[in-house]
Amino acid sequence: MPAPGFAEALDYLYSFVDYSQERSYRYSAEVFDLDRMRKLLRLLGDPQNAYRTVHVAGTKGKGSVSSLTASSLQAAGYRTGLYTSPHLVRFTERIRVGDQEIGEAELAQLVEEVKPHVAVVPGLTTFEIVTAVGFLHFARSGVEVGVIEVGLGGRLDATNVITPQVAVITSLSYDHTHLLGDRLSDIAAEKAGIIKPGVPVVLAPQQGEAEHVVERIAAERAAPLIKVGRDWLYAPGGHDLEHQHLFIWSAAEQPLMDAFVESAGDEEWVPPRYEIPLLGHHQVVNAAVAYAALRVLRQGGLDLTEEAVQRGFRQVRWPGRFQVLSSDPAVVIDSAHNRDSALKLRLALDEYFPGSPATLVFGASADKDIAGMLEELLPRVSRLILTQAVHPRAADPEDMARLAHGHGISAETVVPVEAALRRAIERARPGEVIVSAGSLFVSGEALAAWERVRPSADREMRR
Repeated sequence: MPAPGFAEALDYLYSFVDYSQERSYRYSAEVFDLDRMRKLLRLLGDPQNAYRTVHVAGTKGKGSVSSLTASSLQAAGYRTGLYTSPHLVRFTERIRVGDQEIGEAELAQLVEEVKPHVAVVPGLTTFEIVTAVGFLHFARSGVEVGVIEVGLGGRLDATNVITPQVAVITSLSYDHTHLLGDRLSDIAAEKAGIIKPGVPVVLAPQQGEAEHVVERIAAERAAPLIKVGRDWLYAPGGHDLEHQHLFIWSAAEQPLMDAFVESAGDEEWVPPRYEIPLLGHHQVVNAAVAYAALRVLRQGGLDLTEEAVQRGFRQVRWPGRFQVLSSDPAVVIDSAHNRDSALKLRLALDEYFPGSPATLVFGASADKDIAGMLEELLPRVSRLILTQAVHPRAADPEDMARLAHGHGISAETVVPVEAALRRAIERARPGEVIVSAGSLFVSGEALAAWERVRPSADREMRR
């Protein structure tokens, strides 16, 4: 049962404008006014200034990078806050201290506390109020370092009121184009809006035009730019269905790495090796980005040993990202929700389940590039089940079916998500992999349903 007052707190939060629920709106400084966020935080005593912060923006990978960074800080002994959005299953997932989500009763209490201040700041949104509650919870909990994930964009995002120790920009691709622009350079400019004067910036490998924009803005703001792929290098190691290994080394260590490779590992110098439970080559890149950010923090005075980083990477938990729930039948939950991430999902399937036929349980938000995602995924799919999350932005499965038919594949429509996942498992063939993807909301509903669906999966395994 929810804690007393929790449901009422959520009702209150959602009574404000919640742009995550809207299919269309104007993304501009008039709508997203950081001055009102600053005013609210001043009324609360500016809790965001009570601890050091890491600020993470990007199109893909920002949640993974944030969780890897937070896990390593925690492993190093720092009381660490992690603020992410949206949530997969529970609203309280968004605000964590260490391994603990904010309690329902504590969230309700903080919402009651901020209400009088919210009342005197016109125009606040749901996300702005939740962000303020998260900052306040971190301050009250004695957090030493907060890892803060941007909600949307960067320049006008409610989180962009902090001055972090390091800013991070993960992989950039086309998403929210109706808001951030339909050119990659426009999207990059919005994301690079988190860059602060003199604050180091870690940049993931990018397409040329995005990289040039970030370089220019960093130079204009005299922000040191650390590039993964130039200053920090990485390579994948082995993997199975539970974890993968990778190597990370500095550009200065490249001659040593060359000698190590040429000697087939007989050299005295050995590159640092890391293990992560996050699967797919894109997670190797995300781990290198998180590592680069941690090294900036280390240079800034934090005690972050290699052993702590290795332990933090090994212990990280970030569900719903190419997460293997079962191996027989193989069931994978992924949160791919744009064309680029759909491509990465297809490559991961080829890497981890080579030659296996795939049933795709797919649902997406109506404002996403559904045609682009299907174009990337359908060549890998032998059976398609279309579904719909319980969300106002969710696309109609029948509309998606018409797009799929254009690719020459027939589709079954099954709603809700739990029924679609159950249908896929019931029809699973030997050696097949079942994949749920297309939306974070679909992933969340699939994960929430898994414990109820699992018994049927176990029965299928025993047949």
